[in-house]
Amino acid sequence: MNETFSQLFEKSLKNIQTKTGSIISGTVIAIKKDSVLIDSGLKSESYVPIEQFRNKFGHLEVKVGDNIDVALDAIEDGFGETILSREKAKKHECWIELEKAYAKSEIVMGIIIGRVKGGFTVELNDLRAFLPGSLVDIRPIKDTSHLENKELEFKVIKLDQKRNNVVVSRKAVIESETSAERDQLLLNLQEGMKIKGIIKNLTDYGAFVDLGGVDGLLHITDMSWKRVKHPSDIVSIGDEIFVKILKFDKEKTRVSLGLKQLSEDPWNSILTRYHEGKKITGRVTNLTDYGCFVEIEEGIEGLVHISEIDWTNKNIHPNKIVHINEIVKVMILDIDAERRRISLGIKQCKPNPWEIFSKVNKRGVHVKGKIKSITDFGIFIGLKGGIDGLVHLSDLSWKHDNEKELNKYKKGNDIIAVVLQVDPERERISLGIKQLKEDTFSKYIQKYKKDDIVPGQVISINNKIAKIDLGNDVIGIINITKKLDVLNINDLIECKFNKFDRKNRIIKLILYKIYKNKKDEKQAFINKFKNDPFFKLNKK
Repeated sequence: MNETFSQLFEKSLKNIQTKTGSIISGTVIAIKKDSVLIDSGLKSESYVPIEQFRNKFGHLEVKVGDNIDVALDAIEDGFGETILSREKAKKHECWIELEKAYAKSEIVMGIIIGRVKGGFTVELNDLRAFLPGSLVDIRPIKDTSHLENKELEFKVIKLDQKRNNVVVSRKAVIESETSAERDQLLLNLQEGMKIKGIIKNLTDYGAFVDLGGVDGLLHITDMSWKRVKHPSDIVSIGDEIFVKILKFDKEKTRVSLGLKQLSEDPWNSILTRYHEGKKITGRVTNLTDYGCFVEIEEGIEGLVHISEIDWTNKNIHPNKIVHINEIVKVMILDIDAERRRISLGIKQCKPNPWEIFSKVNKRGVHVKGKIKSITDFGIFIGLKGGIDGLVHLSDLSWKHDNEKELNKYKKGNDIIAVVLQVDPERERISLGIKQLKEDTFSKYIQKYKKDDIVPGQVISINNKIAKIDLGNDVIGIINITKKLDVLNINDLIECKFNKFDRKNRIIKLILYKIYKNKKDEKQAFINKFKNDPFFKLNKK
């Protein structure tokens, strides 16, 4: 044999597909820290980055002596070295596998690794495929987080290696798996039956349950006898649960399911367990502007209206007094089993400050407080226990100029008043200021009777009516006739007590004698009535 080594090598190359991009066989002859040395029978051995030999978990897939396929990137790179790629060879192998699966309609395994416009990216070993959003499941799914980053089964529905285009479907796998099972299930489904299923998807209005090829809707209102804010409060995706078939439409293949129907409705026997006036404990489950809801047992919630939360704080939001999940004591105020409503009260489990006040402060007792507000109809006074009492305009003074009296008072001032009436049921306390002083009008009409002679002084004449000061804030009037035109303001007079108007606090008089504004007559008037218990206090 006269052939040289180089001639033999060139001859051997003819037996190897040496076109760039070809897949050739090689042997692992060494594994370094960052690379793997491959002998492919070409001019030189090739160093291939070690990362190309690791699987998706980072584990090395080869050992020294293994025969593997590699892609020929270049026979010589200008430095006498052959460039090989294990990564391209793996993709080539993957394409071959996908073509076989596509031709035979076989299942391939993949992982959803990200979202793209119109769907998702799926990793199929070393290739990436497109999963349209409409082919994720047999029903539209809003939340796919439970499907992402886990190995799932797919079918290849489109394959184009030249364009590097792979389209897969998860829906096709589900349909093929459940077709026979679904047909059998549809034959057996009946309303009222109990069946096991798996929570497949959650929405704001309920959960879709896979019954084994057929999906049913478990509406949020049929999950529990208690109030449910969101389906995720009751079930989670993947949960295996028993449900009851409430309605089954064979034509439309629609199944309505119920979970709460598997347990007894707690409202059916509500009246045997609770009655008005009963005090129990419960948990605050919800807060609103008009009150709070309290769960007194599983499936039974009652409303505590804002007016029934606290005796004194009635115009603040419930969250200022109670909190979600707080355990509170409540009293049952009313039960409407037919409408499934219970009215509860929190304040009824606390001492009633109006009842406490009424026991301590009887009618006529003097109380002290601060003026909280002044209105057109009176003054509100803050009292012990956080409650208020009202001094009505008519109870400010024995005089009739109550509006002027009102102007004397200022918010925040300390004040003393008399208890007139306490109504714990209506939460009202009536107070009086004028009652701190003697009622001279009542005393006057008790002393004098009809036709008694009483002293007075003219203080005004208007519209034929003379207004007479009878002393000590008691006022009388005389109807003026032509014969009485001689009356003048400040005249001292004697009158006959005729009758009285208690409502308007007026004494009606008849003129008896006029004392002229002379020194001797004025002195005679004073001497005559110097012992009068009323007028002497206001003589001028």
